[in-house]
Amino acid sequence: MTLILSHTDVAALIDRADVLAAVERAHADLALGTAVVPAPPAVSLDGTAFVPMVAAAGSAGAAAVKLLADLPANQARGLPVQRSVILVTSASDGGCEALIDGRLVTAVRTAAASAVATRYLARPASSVLGLIGAGALAVEHTRAVARVRDIETVLVWSRSAATVERFRTAVADLGVAVRAMPSPESVTRAADVLCTLTPSREPIVRGAWFGEGLHVNAVGAPPRADHREVDGEAMRRARVIVDSRGTTLSKSGDTLLALADGAITEAEVSTELGQVILGRATGRVGDHDITLFNSVGIGLQDLVTARLLIDKARAEGRGTEVELSA
Repeated sequence: MTLILSHTDVAALIDRADVLAAVERAHADLALGTAVVPAPPAVSLDGTAFVPMVAAAGSAGAAAVKLLADLPANQARGLPVQRSVILVTSASDGGCEALIDGRLVTAVRTAAASAVATRYLARPASSVLGLIGAGALAVEHTRAVARVRDIETVLVWSRSAATVERFRTAVADLGVAVRAMPSPESVTRAADVLCTLTPSREPIVRGAWFGEGLHVNAVGAPPRADHREVDGEAMRRARVIVDSRGTTLSKSGDTLLALADGAITEAEVSTELGQVILGRATGRVGDHDITLFNSVGIGLQDLVTARLLIDKARAEGRGTEVELSA
């Protein structure tokens, strides 16, 4: 039987603390070689990018592919710019285990990866979180980062004051002070941990603004080689950690454009988060270091989150079961 989980099902089932722990283990598994993440290809059609994000992991007992569609034209239609669905296949018998709506899975696992990077790369005393962008990803990142650091203040910039107010309401239960800021520069200069969460094509954050000790999670740019949120100077000044080297060198505009500018070399974007988790590579050395997690997003994060959802849904009798081979 194949389990189908809608967005409503996912929202009822997902446990953010469990996802954070699973994503941390998954990156360690990738470094150990017990999980596999090939660099994703891309198919473009009339301005839309279709990206099949594939992964397999022994711990999940499965392989998965998330088909991500990046459709800039959807903004004018009032629809999400990115839409996705996750297909999970059993490693034991090849059967289709589940088909899962990817919207909330993507947001939660992306924030979890940033929180894991923050745990290993940010200064322990970090208490000021800076957000460039105030949408759903900002809410998820605030909740996730607050699990790994004692966040007291959130500085947030958005082009829309209404979006900032919705963000303020959405995180009110966390008890953190939320301050709207006038510019990305003002957020960057004052933050201990900075998350860039916009679909920007051109740099919205400059490395010249980085202060000593800053940790950056560069998250928002879509997986397109010509989009980036941070400039080459930002990549040059920071110790860069990536989620997957192959994915980064094929899909991250932040990295690829910095390489094209001559700001960095490939050797400077060769350290994966899993290697830092296992102590096999250097992350932060001292309080003055600037660190940057170049988060492109990998199918392994989707797979381990899907595994949690499938197991919980079946335990609770949630979702719709379909016999595809009937």
